[in-house]
Amino acid sequence: MAAPSSFNDYVNNHTAAFIDRLRIAVSYKSVSGDSELRPIVIETGRWLGTQLESLGVTVKLHDLGKQKDTDLQLPYLVLGSIGADTSKKTVLVYGHYDVMPATGWRGSSDPFTLDVEGDEMYGRGSTDDKGPVMGWLNVLEAHKNLELSLPVNIRFLFEGMEEAGSPGLDKFIGDEVQKGATGFFHGVDCVCITDNYWLTTRRPVLTYGVRGIAYFTMDITGAKDDMHSGLYGRMIHEPMTDMVKLLSKLVETTGVITVPGVEDQVPPPTDEEREYYRLVDYRLSDLRNDTGGRQVELSEEPADLLMGRMRFPSLSIHGIRGTFDTNDGLKTIIPANISARFSLRLVEPLTPDNVIPLVTEFLYAEFAKLNSKNQIKVNYEGGGLPWVGDRSHWNYQAADAATKVVWGNSLYPNYVREGGSIPVTLTFSEQLGKNVLLLPMGQSDDGAHSTLEKLNVSNYIKGTIVFGEYLYQVANAQT
Repeated sequence: MAAPSSFNDYVNNHTAAFIDRLRIAVSYKSVSGDSELRPIVIETGRWLGTQLESLGVTVKLHDLGKQKDTDLQLPYLVLGSIGADTSKKTVLVYGHYDVMPATGWRGSSDPFTLDVEGDEMYGRGSTDDKGPVMGWLNVLEAHKNLELSLPVNIRFLFEGMEEAGSPGLDKFIGDEVQKGATGFFHGVDCVCITDNYWLTTRRPVLTYGVRGIAYFTMDITGAKDDMHSGLYGRMIHEPMTDMVKLLSKLVETTGVITVPGVEDQVPPPTDEEREYYRLVDYRLSDLRNDTGGRQVELSEEPADLLMGRMRFPSLSIHGIRGTFDTNDGLKTIIPANISARFSLRLVEPLTPDNVIPLVTEFLYAEFAKLNSKNQIKVNYEGGGLPWVGDRSHWNYQAADAATKVVWGNSLYPNYVREGGSIPVTLTFSEQLGKNVLLLPMGQSDDGAHSTLEKLNVSNYIKGTIVFGEYLYQVANAQT
């Protein structure tokens, strides 16, 4: 059972209106990590709930209470339910309405004003994740206005703190599962997450795995105040010198993690795995396109690049906060207090629990070797487990069929593991015991989290049709 042609026609004929819907969504400065903007994030959740209700969805705004150790109210979980036909399958759809900060935005307009230039729509949250969330609203609108019955029951879970660690989400999911027949997730047959991207700009993908993450900060403290390097250089232990030496001990320039015990846990790929990665439609030029044409790749073999992204762990150093937080001249200061941030992307069998002691003990031991009189503190800030799903499940077969219907058989989807981390995937898989699918809308060059985030109009419209077609294919799937 495919989606009726009237659905496809409706979506294509309402492109302008659907862009306007996304324009409104982008206009909300829903930056979850900015405490000053928290009221706007909460307002965004209310707006989204109202939009869903206007499309026939029964909505509940679930109050998560206060953020830990603050007086900040957490944004609502927007819970939606439409359809209660026990003869139909029930799909749980997950997305988020919060966004990353837009500091340093390079677009021609404000980051919260959707700027449409040809096929490209620039704006914070356009692809991550307001575009996909609006895609689901588009699907609902088409069915409502065409007086078409949805082929499945749908449960929506849209959160407002995904970009800030999803506090309270795992507990909510666990509590609702414990309620059994009275819980929000009762009757769910499969899960569809629409919060990731294609591997390239030319071929759709279905994502069956994500890496986990372990995020750390490292603080080094020296003198009471910043000191003048001309007066005190080579007189005192400098925190920045200690920091640079320690960071250099974490990872090689080849990407190999040098914290003892981390790489050793990950088994080498089998010949069959290597062949699988060799057959994925990925080219060296795809990576160079993403890096702006810069030839900074660690290998020229596409299969090695893909395994580096999906199959192996990685460690990235994100920055050091010290003297040069602002561009205010040629400072010659010895900073007294500095803080570095770094994270590990994890693959099975690595977990945050087993890498935390390896990282912290290693850094403390290496610091001791410096014989520095400065003080060090290493903190684990949070993370999530890696996840690999069953790509042979009917949920994936439905998404595969839907993708081919919309994009054509020649653009059959590649099955990939995502290099990024979406911890809720494992939570859904373990707590609900149901198959979890990641069905992306945007392309690899969308620049999520970047200073020039965009979503192509073609991906937005065809992605909406894919979402709708997927529901029909799920309805028809043999279980």
